[in-house]
Amino acid sequence: MSDLLTIELWRLAASYLFLILLLVMSLLLKLGRGREFFVATVRMTLQLVLAGYILEMVFRQQHVLVTLAILLFMQVFALVTIFGRVKGKIGPRLKRVVSLALFVGTSLPLAYFMLVVIAADPWYEPRFFIPIAGMTVGNSMTGITLGAERLARVFQTTRARIEESLMLGATPQMAVSEFLSDTFNAAIIPTVNSMLGMGIIFIPGMMTGQILAGASPVDAIKYQIVIMMGILGSVAFAVFIIIQLGYRTFFNERAQLINNQD
Repeated sequence: MSDLLTIELWRLAASYLFLILLLVMSLLLKLGRGREFFVATVRMTLQLVLAGYILEMVFRQQHVLVTLAILLFMQVFALVTIFGRVKGKIGPRLKRVVSLALFVGTSLPLAYFMLVVIAADPWYEPRFFIPIAGMTVGNSMTGITLGAERLARVFQTTRARIEESLMLGATPQMAVSEFLSDTFNAAIIPTVNSMLGMGIIFIPGMMTGQILAGASPVDAIKYQIVIMMGILGSVAFAVFIIIQLGYRTFFNERAQLINNQD
């Protein structure tokens, strides 16, 4: 296999032609989003350049505390992003559950993945740990956001139905079990859908990167499979925590429905 092709600066600059095309299309269609597209591209570029230099330093140091600090930063940033997306829709009690789901739901599967599946030596090897952590936290963030939003919406739109079930003698879990299943399904389905088309409809980014770097397609496939299994497990675990602990925040100790916004 050939080595990774080096992209000269002028070729890198040439790729921004697609941004110009998008800006022209936005102007012709009078979308009024040209500034948004431009800012998004500039922000992406700056973030990736900064991340590249930081990762280069981290890879040279290979210190466990530095690696764990980066994981914590990813998790905190993801948590802030989740709260920003569902701002005003969830109360303090549910936010605590969201925090627990993110930190536990990503840390435990990641630890199993690094120690058992990848078996990197050392386990905190930044070259493996950080990219895998990024994919795990990023996908879990999406699942948790969908789960929290769906759960909050369920209690807003079906409050009367839940209260009716409670008056008929149902426990809180019985009253919302159907909605919890729907919430779990809605939050996990994007991950499952991406798996359904993988390898046939599209070649995933990590696999593409490895092939471009000169890896054998067969080896790249193995890595992609285990990565997707890790992502699936992390998202499922985090969303499961959301629904199993999250619904309890809408009830008091007497099994009465309350306003979770308080």
